[in-house]
Amino acid sequence: MRLVEAFASIQGESTHAGRPCFFLRLAGCNLRCSYCDTGYAQSAEAGRPVEIPELVELVRNSGLKLVEITGGEPLLTPETPALCRALLDAGCEVLIETNGSLSIASLPAEACRILDCKLPGSGMAEANDYGNYARLTPRDEVKFVVSSREDFEFACDVIRRYDLAVKTPNLLFSPVWGRVEFADLAAWVVESRLPVRMQLQMHKLIWGDRPGV
Repeated sequence: MRLVEAFASIQGESTHAGRPCFFLRLAGCNLRCSYCDTGYAQSAEAGRPVEIPELVELVRNSGLKLVEITGGEPLLTPETPALCRALLDAGCEVLIETNGSLSIASLPAEACRILDCKLPGSGMAEANDYGNYARLTPRDEVKFVVSSREDFEFACDVIRRYDLAVKTPNLLFSPVWGRVEFADLAAWVVESRLPVRMQLQMHKLIWGDRPGV
């Protein structure tokens, strides 16, 4: 597997926002979202080759128990489920962020699987694997990155059509940086009366749009 970057920071998103977390960013992505902010991780040849024991040791040495595996798209790496298992066995709390186009069935149920639902503004909405919604547990999270009112309505329709609020209480709406006013998304969320949570990218509010944070 190939590691693009490993760093300790504050978890900027998800229901774990604000917690100290160690991040492992793997190389390669099968999508090209219009708002992607990790283009440097898209190539399957990015970063350097690593083995699972080295990654577990990096996490151990960080002194942090919360770890997120991200990308790119980590499910393109065949060893990712084994990495999740190794980190869980080492006593870590594991988050894995995936773009929602690939099956999450191989990932350990003890991990928190943070699943993107791609909306029309991403340019990748046709890539969603809606079969994943039958695999969700209450521990998992679904993230909707909203760039317009059209995106918001699309997301609300997905939540209703797939009964997502029954499958997990963790339904997250996030504005695309620079495309949607925070206040507008907040108003739409309140208006919808859906059991969802609005989130902002805390790491961008603190450090701006740069890697390694």
